[in-house]
Amino acid sequence: MSVVTVRNLPEETHRALKLRAARHGRSTEAEIREILEEAVRPKTRLKIGSALATFGQRFGGLDLDVARDQTPTEPAVFE
Repeated sequence: MSVVTVRNLPEETHRALKLRAARHGRSTEAEIREILEEAVRPKTRLKIGSALATFGQRFGGLDLDVARDQTPTEPAVFE
C-alpha cells in the first residue's frame, strides 16, 4: 500500500478534516482516504462492462453460438 505525505496543509483545513472525520465516526486518516477514493473512483462511475451490457441491450443483444467445443485437445510435442 502506498503512503502519501501532504505538506503545507493549512491548519484550518486540518481542523475541518478532523471535524468531518468525527462526524463520520472515523479517524482523520480514514476520512482523508475516503475523500480521495471518492474523488478518483466515484461510486457512480460508469464501468466498461456495464456500459457494454447496456449498449448490447439497447440494440437487441447478439445471437452468439457459445457452445464449447468438447473435442479433447492434443498435448504439445516438443521434439
